Amino acid sequence: MTRPAPARIAEMLTVDEFCAELKISKDTFYHWRKVGSAPICHRLPNGELRIDQTDRKAWLAKLRDVA
Repeated sequence: MTRPAPARIAEMLTVDEFCAELKISKDTFYHWRKVGSAPICHRLPNGELRIDQTDRKAWLAKLRDVA
C-alpha cells in the first residue's frame, strides 16, 4: 500500500466526515468495510483511516451503475 503525500491528506475525509456526508452511522461504515463494500481507505501512521475524495467519487459512481 502506498501512503498519500502530506498535501493529499488534507483532501481526504475522516471516517466521521464520510459518515456525516452519507448520513450513516460509523457502525454501518465499519460493517461495509468488514463485508468489502466500503470505499478504498488509507490507514495513516497513527492508525486513523481516511477516504480520498477521488476514491469516494469512484465508489459512488460504481453504486450508481448498480442501482
